[in-house]
Amino acid sequence: MRFIHAADLHIDSPLRGLDRYDGAPIERLRTATRSALERMVDKALAEHVDFVLLAGDIYDRDWQDFHTGLFFREQMVRLNRADIRVFIVQGNHDAQGVISRQLTLPPNVTVFSSRTAQTVHLDELSVAIHGRSFRERAEDEDLVPTFPELVPGCFNIGMLHTSLSGRPGHDTYAPTDVSTLTAKGYDYWALGHVHAREVVSETPRIVFPGNLQGRHANETGPKGCELVSVEAGRVEAEFIPLDVVRWSQVVVALEGIDRLEALGEVFRSALEPMLLGASDMLHAVRVTLTGSTHLHGIEANQPGTLDAAIRAAAQDVSDAEIWIEQVQLDLTTPLDRTQAAQRQDAVGELIRLVDSIGSDELALKTLVQEELGGLLSALPQEVAAGDVPQMSDAADLLILLRDAEATVLARLAAGEGA
Repeated sequence: MRFIHAADLHIDSPLRGLDRYDGAPIERLRTATRSALERMVDKALAEHVDFVLLAGDIYDRDWQDFHTGLFFREQMVRLNRADIRVFIVQGNHDAQGVISRQLTLPPNVTVFSSRTAQTVHLDELSVAIHGRSFRERAEDEDLVPTFPELVPGCFNIGMLHTSLSGRPGHDTYAPTDVSTLTAKGYDYWALGHVHAREVVSETPRIVFPGNLQGRHANETGPKGCELVSVEAGRVEAEFIPLDVVRWSQVVVALEGIDRLEALGEVFRSALEPMLLGASDMLHAVRVTLTGSTHLHGIEANQPGTLDAAIRAAAQDVSDAEIWIEQVQLDLTTPLDRTQAAQRQDAVGELIRLVDSIGSDELALKTLVQEELGGLLSALPQEVAAGDVPQMSDAADLLILLRDAEATVLARLAAGEGA
């Protein structure tokens, strides 16, 4: 017996803010979730799997129109023509109370009820599949105790959209724990909700496959599904990458790098591990430049220089398609700050001023609440949607203050060297 376990397709997930990026491959990014599902169906057909499990969040939200539902239905029809059954539990994004438009799915698709947990028997395979959907978006109850007892003599699979006992970056829905899942006696738990692949347990096998397609810079690395084979009760599983756009974050250390030409070389070296075996897709990369370097002075005098240099270096990579989503700077100019604070000039005065403000927590909090709070809240919506500092506390402001200091010092240093 063989089956595919996938989750969190988030078909037609809106990618907000892309218009801010000049030259962004907008259409390819917006259609990536569809392309990943097509690749999953292609894999199911090529491997002649017996069935497919989809553990929630098929859709990202209520359909704006019927095109989203029709696309998903078309992929299910492809599986139906090959006699491949599909089993679905709905999660928080596609709960029965969230999706208002409806289309009748082909007969190979079973969507588990949200009223109670159900069991579907596949007698020809000696398999029992148990599952329960979300009725509404916020499901606070542990649903596992409502699941049926295992079916003796069968390979028992449980399907659930859950955060388990909590996962960073994910809201708590249908909370439960490994001991509760294990106590059911099932052989395999097909979970959804967590977008990073995680094998929670081997015996029984409890797995989050992650989402099929990363949607932004925080959903990094290969994305795809589990291809599971079961023989004589023994489970073997393989992760299958299906993403067509792969998001990555690359940190480039520039300590001691003082030439723009060398920047390109260092960047391409940092990029190489990410590209191994993955040249057939678009790579969306967020780059962070770190370290103490005289290049910071060049950037201070000509803002945008390092961003452009990284993008130029990406153009020179011949064996992969790369789009630089963003270049972030975490740089300092080589300077003995303690010694510089003793100087009786603009440099020393600036450092002493920053130290004075930074050491007064009350003054920082007042500045956040009374001065910057109103200013940030007045930003236009399209600006506020971008990477604007939240300024939730004094620590945020101190980081911004240090960054401003570094930029000014870089300009002063560049002016002294001119």
